[in-house]
Formats: sequence, C-alpha cells, structure tokens
Amino acid sequence: MKKIVFNLAILLLFTIPAFTQGVIEHAAPGFDSLRAGIAHGRIDTISYNSATVGNPRKALIYTPPGFSKKSKYPVLYLLHGIGGDEKEWLKGGTPQVVLDNLYAEGKIEPMIVVMPNGRAMKDDRATGNIMAPDKVQAFATFEKDLLNDLIPYIQKKYPVYTDREHRAIAGLSMGGGQSLNFGLGNLDKFAWIGGFSSAPNTKTPEQLVPHPVEARQKIKLLWISCGASDGLVSFSKRTHDYLQKNNVPHIYYIEPGVHDFKVWKNGLYMFSQLIFKPVDTATFSKYPVVGAPAATNVRNAKYPQILADHRVIFRIKAPEAQKVQVDLVRKYDLVKDTGGLWTVTTDSIGEGFHYYSLLIDGVAVADPASETFYGMGRRASGIEIPFAGGSYYALRDVPHGDIRIRKYFSKVTGSWRQLYIYTPPGYDANTNEKYPVLYILHGGGEDETGWATQGKTDLILDNLIASKKAEPMLVVMPDANVGGAAFDESVLKTFESELKEIIIPLVEKNYRAETDAGHRALAGLSMGGIHTLYTGIKNTEMFSWLGVFSSGWIQARQADIAAAQYDFMKTNAAMINSNLKALWISMGGKEDIAYRNCQLMLTKLDELNIKHTYSEYPGGHTWPVWRNNLFNFAQLLFK
Repeated sequence: MKKIVFNLAILLLFTIPAFTQGVIEHAAPGFDSLRAGIAHGRIDTISYNSATVGNPRKALIYTPPGFSKKSKYPVLYLLHGIGGDEKEWLKGGTPQVVLDNLYAEGKIEPMIVVMPNGRAMKDDRATGNIMAPDKVQAFATFEKDLLNDLIPYIQKKYPVYTDREHRAIAGLSMGGGQSLNFGLGNLDKFAWIGGFSSAPNTKTPEQLVPHPVEARQKIKLLWISCGASDGLVSFSKRTHDYLQKNNVPHIYYIEPGVHDFKVWKNGLYMFSQLIFKPVDTATFSKYPVVGAPAATNVRNAKYPQILADHRVIFRIKAPEAQKVQVDLVRKYDLVKDTGGLWTVTTDSIGEGFHYYSLLIDGVAVADPASETFYGMGRRASGIEIPFAGGSYYALRDVPHGDIRIRKYFSKVTGSWRQLYIYTPPGYDANTNEKYPVLYILHGGGEDETGWATQGKTDLILDNLIASKKAEPMLVVMPDANVGGAAFDESVLKTFESELKEIIIPLVEKNYRAETDAGHRALAGLSMGGIHTLYTGIKNTEMFSWLGVFSSGWIQARQADIAAAQYDFMKTNAAMINSNLKALWISMGGKEDIAYRNCQLMLTKLDELNIKHTYSEYPGGHTWPVWRNNLFNFAQLLFK
C-alpha cells in the first residue's frame, strides 16, 4: 500500500504544471473591510539608526497572522507618496486589513511588510513645501538608507530570509517611482518589484533597464499599474512600451480610476497574491488594460480612449443621428446603442499626432471631447497617440521659454496678420543679450499655430537648451498662407517678400535678434519646405542654415520652378556652398508622400555639387517626423 501511495505522489509531481497561478482578478467589494472571526496580523512602529541620515528613523512593520520567531519570512518593502510618510499606507490603504483577508482566503504567502518613511532627511515630516528641492532629493537619498540601514536592521531584528528571491519592493506614486528605480537598479537585492501609479521621479526606461537580458534573467515579477484617468499614466506607459519592445516580462495593468487609494489598494491586493510563489509569465499578457483618455482630450473628457496596443475607442452621444463615422487614417463606422451612444474601436494607430473628424450624417465636425487644431485647411480634432521615443518633447522640470503672439499689418498682403515667436528661457532677464533666429514654416492646410501646438516647438527647445544641446534662440513661426494657390510661383514669391520685407524687419526691430546671416536660419515642413527652397537658396546672403523637412519640388506641377532654381544653383554653386553652413534635408522614410520628389531633388543636388546633408526618420508625412526633424536640426544651428 505504501508503494502505491508513493508512486501516486510521484505521478502527481510530474503531472501538476510547474506554474499553477492564473490571472489575479481585480479586488471584489469588501476586500478591504475588517472581518471578524479571522486571524489578524499586527502593526508595530520600529525605530532604526540611520547612518545615511545621521539619526534614528521610524517605520511601520506588519507581521502576519500566526507570526513566529521560529519561522522565516520574506519581506515586502511598501513605500508611500510624496505627500505622505510611514503612516500613509496605514491611514489610506489599511494594508493590514487587505492582507489579513487574503491570508484568511489562503491567497498569499506569509510575509512581513515594512512601511518606511521614504523621505530620507533629518526632518522627514511631510510638512511645509513637500516639493522643496531638498525634500524631493531626500526621496532619492532613501535608496542608500534602505539598502545600508533599514534592510540590515530588519534582517537583524526579525526572522527573515536575506536573499533577493525573498525580498520585494512596491509603492504608490512617488513611492512607485522609488520602487522601480531602486528595485530595477538593484536586481541583486530585489526580485519582486511593483509600481502603482508611478510618479515623474521614475527614471527613463533606458536608465531603469539598461540591460534587458540581465533583467529577463533576474526579475521574478515586475508589476506596473495605474488608473486610466490618472494624469501620471504616461510614466507607466513609457516604461511598459520599453519593456515590451525589449521583451522583458512584466504585468501592465491599467484599471478605471484616478490617482487615489482606490487604485493603489487594488494594486497591493493583486501584487501581494503574486509575490514569493511561482508565477507563470504566460499569463502576463492576459491582464486587462482599459483605455486611457487621450492627452489631447478636453478637460474631464473620458473619450477618445487609447488602448495599450494603440487602438482607439471613440464614443459620442448623438441620439438623432442616422450614421456616425470617425475619419482617422481611414473611416470607421460607429455603432449606436439604445441610449443614443455611438461607439467604435479602431485598428492600431501609429504613434504621434493625428488629425481626425467626426462624420455625422455625412457632415464633418470636430469632436467636442477633443482639442481642435488648425489642419486639413480647417479646424479639426487631433489625437496624440503615446510615443515611446517622444521624451525629447516631454514637459520637464527645466527652465521654460515663452511662446508669444505678435500681430502686425502687412503691406505685402494688405491685411492684418500674426506670427508666433518662441523666446528662450531667461529672455526677459538677460536684457543685454541678443539671440540667433530660426524662422520655421508650417505645411499646407496649416498656419502659424502648427509649430507652436502640433509641433511642440517650445518643449523641444526648452529641453535641448537645458541639456546644452542647442543654443538659446528665437524661433519665429509665421503664417505662410498669403492667398492664392499654395504651390504656384506667385504665392511663393509673395511669401518671400512677406518674409524679407515685413517679418524679418519686424522681428529684428521688436526683439533682441542678431541681424547677420550667420545667426539666421530658415526651415519648413512640406509646403514650408518648398518655401524654404524657394526663398532660402536665392538668399544665402541672408540665411546660413536651411532645413527642408518632408519636401521637394512637386513633379510635374513645379517642374518649371525647379528647373529655374537648378539653373541658379549651377551658376552660383560656389557661392551657395560658401554661404551655407548647412542645407539639411530630411524625409519620413519611403512612406512619406514627398519621398519621390525629394529623391529626384537630391539626385539633382549631387549633379550640381551642392553640399547637403540627408536624413531619414520613419513615420511618413506626419508630425512625429517633423518634431524629430526640429529636434535634430536645432542642435546643428549657430555653432
């Protein structure tokens, strides 16, 4: 009989899957309610000496039901947000109740949970200006305090395992950023890492996981969660995008909610059930990701929502409409429910900015839930699909310049007009300093607002100047629409006059601008690139730097204009090459609608021995390409 039992045990050992844990479900109502009749853990306050800070520091510690000094336990270090302290989880998240209930249901491994004060400074209270630089720095300093002071104290005073496989770190908001920073930065210390609504202190993905192969080998579980309507969701999203791209297994869980304990408690509920036990990475992709409202939505608008795979959910209420479509890359038919709500989920949409319109019974209208932009020759809605490579135009804690609007009367067009102008950080304070000027032109169907809004010129320049990759400069964004057919030579000539006779004198009279060619650049996208070619090549005594983005003479419509310019180049090649410090031409890859025209032009430039630099950035004829063009071109200028 004993032999039969033994053989049965062996059979079960080899037939039970190595990973038996499925997808953890979102917490059900009552998961955080105090229950009678179950065993309860204990919350205590501890004090440990911190050599890092130079004085004793406090933390809370949760020991599980049935805690015994004769047993050994894994440890979870649970971190708070920027406005909290070691008691924030206790007050807002009641972790002891959540964990007690899970123990009673047999869903989690016995563990010790340490809730420290993540503000490592002598006065670590959450008082005064919690955003003061020294207090923010203290959250980074806590890494040293955690590793060198707190963990050794816990290991000395409590019966805990001391290896990385039995140590986890997780936190909310600022603590979520700390958890990702410290956990991923110390894979020899932590195998289980969780970030709940991680804040802007989260390092960039490239800094967090510089060695994806090592991360894949060492991480037991990497958990990233956030509320879909949390303004900080982009920090979780950029980390997820990088991890996904580099095949680092992780759980990315986006749930309905904002930046509050409803989301964070559920994060603890789900994360705690996964740690310190076998985890099946094959289940990771099965965790749901609800849509996050697009960054381009108007305030409080929940739709459009962007899913993790860049599909977009559109929803609009139009009970009397007979047919509703959204025109975004292609047309999608919305489906109406009994309450008059129309909904559709699109295919995956390319990263970056896209114009779109609603078509209601055939009439194109702007989506009332979205910001509008002048494009497509009219006001249209726009949607920003999160872009993993868009950190260079992210809003950062750096000195910021201003975008100003200047109205003026043009004698060339006989009308009142306006331009936008970016003034760099310190412009108003440095009153004795003069600045070089980049004149940058929009594309067809757009106007002077294009580079200021869709193009994110100010953020790109702010970040470049702060990192000393670009010279402080003025950036002038005029309206190149002067009436007439956009690509006719008469219109090109009119704008040349507008720029030379009106705009440049206006800028140099009213702003502290350098006035020589060496400190003057001209660039443009698409139609603006054609203006740059037409005006810039003939006036190299005025502009030493030319940038042509997604453009080239339109064949065969502009064949005569191109031929005349090539004749000019042939005659004046030596002068052009001498005067220009850069003729920088870029294209959005073969999918760019201007690609063929540009290639024909490049061939001609080579024949004429006109010096130029060519660059490609994939993305087609779109704003992500042109933002990147500005990012790269600006770094060349005025050096």
